[in-house]
Amino acid sequence: MKAIVNTLLVALTLTVTSFSTTQADTRKPKQAAAFQSGMHTTAEGKVQIAVQKETTGAVTVRLINAEGREVFVQPIGKRQQAVRLRLDVSSLPDGIYQIAISNGLTTTTQELTLATKRPTAAPRLIAVR
Repeated sequence: MKAIVNTLLVALTLTVTSFSTTQADTRKPKQAAAFQSGMHTTAEGKVQIAVQKETTGAVTVRLINAEGREVFVQPIGKRQQAVRLRLDVSSLPDGIYQIAISNGLTTTTQELTLATKRPTAAPRLIAVR
């Protein structure tokens, strides 16, 4: 009797373990798209992001503030190959942000620092009348 109970217990444990492993793998993308990205800032206070990717999977572009909150999220569909984004960051408060581009397996991050230039005082003016 003990042998039957032990056998059933081992079989139940293996079933639960294999079911848990199968469920954990479903969150990962089946095929990740390889991608290349480039970004630069403009004089108007905008950030331009270019993403070139394969059509085998989706990619997501995120702008994250220092507290870890997503300020901007742009998913790039599986069928799109090239995307050009222009983000207007002039209305965002000063601070350190991260631009994260991810295909679900690989994430590329770039740091973006926003700082307002302080106006400098005019040099001393001397006038003769």
